[in-house]
Amino acid sequence: MDYIHEIIETAQDPARFIRLTFSGPARKIPREWERVVVSYVETRSGTKLQALFQGKSKEEARTIGPEGLENTLAEFFGMGFRHINLQCADGDMHVRITKKGKALVKRARPSVAGGGPPRPHNRRKEYPFPPDRSDAFLETIGVMKKGRVRASMRDKFRQINQFLMLLGHARILDEEPSAPIRVVDCGCGRAFLSLAAYHYLRHVRGFPVRMTGVDANPEVIAPAEEWRKKLAYDEVEFKVARIADYAPEEGPPDIVLSLHACDTATDEAIVQGVRWGCRLIFAAPCCQHELHHQLDRAEWRAALRHGILRERTADIVTDALRAAALRAVGYRTDVIEFIAPGHTAKNLMIRAEKARGMRTREALGEYQALRDFWNVRPAIEEMLDLD
Repeated sequence: MDYIHEIIETAQDPARFIRLTFSGPARKIPREWERVVVSYVETRSGTKLQALFQGKSKEEARTIGPEGLENTLAEFFGMGFRHINLQCADGDMHVRITKKGKALVKRARPSVAGGGPPRPHNRRKEYPFPPDRSDAFLETIGVMKKGRVRASMRDKFRQINQFLMLLGHARILDEEPSAPIRVVDCGCGRAFLSLAAYHYLRHVRGFPVRMTGVDANPEVIAPAEEWRKKLAYDEVEFKVARIADYAPEEGPPDIVLSLHACDTATDEAIVQGVRWGCRLIFAAPCCQHELHHQLDRAEWRAALRHGILRERTADIVTDALRAAALRAVGYRTDVIEFIAPGHTAKNLMIRAEKARGMRTREALGEYQALRDFWNVRPAIEEMLDLD
């Protein structure tokens, strides 16, 4: 196939080649590795290609010598990945393999500037946005300046990358979309992460995307709109509306984001995602005040009489009930660490994917047992009509 020969030829030129990413394995292929990222590294014996294999719980790096480069890359094309993205200094290539095995090839402007020097061999972490390569999006929003991450924005840079790594493993991205992926960010604020998600999905992964950011405060949306215009992101729009009142104009979205929406605004975003039948919901809660004064358990009074312990307990119980409620309405749900707690205190992420065959009756019983144990009535229960 012409595109394979072109990619292999490009990979042999360190001055042009930046990165080659294989992702989205077919469902019949064993999922030991969900992603393979190929880039140049500097070793003691010279510059060589390195393949970083990424799975759900492990990573493995393999160095590719020049004598085995062509055969090794050819093997990667036969591993069953459905998305192949080539980034090089003079332009990008996005290849999508359909269910029938047809290769759809698209070309785009370079998404990152210049090849730059090969990265050190001992640097194992592969970020969606590497810290040593200039990126137009990160430069525009002020995270980078002249190709370097600004010192004051390092935590934001880590947060963006960690979020995109979580998003990148979603099952919806393993499939051939029949229409643009529709994403709604509820309570988007200045939209750092929603714009990052659009940039990653559209320009790094090569998916067609429509992104809408929703927030009730027009003042916080204004900077995001300016960034959107500067970046010429015509498939992104921002709407001033309350989360509970917003109705998508183009039909139900595929993905709902709620990233640090305050208090019950997180519940509103989750409920909207459920009502719209979204396949994927990402919620990073913030300011969980709702249950702070509701908690009532005699055995825990020795802990709950202390303000800080009551606050932290309320946070945990609130998010546990949200996760349990999502399971009760048919979502496979987990609560994970969004980013190391040293970078931000609000570091939990609720990730929910719509699942078939979920035992919702059993999950509802778990939700009710947890609710009754703490003698609380969270807002999400009434919104979802769980009784």
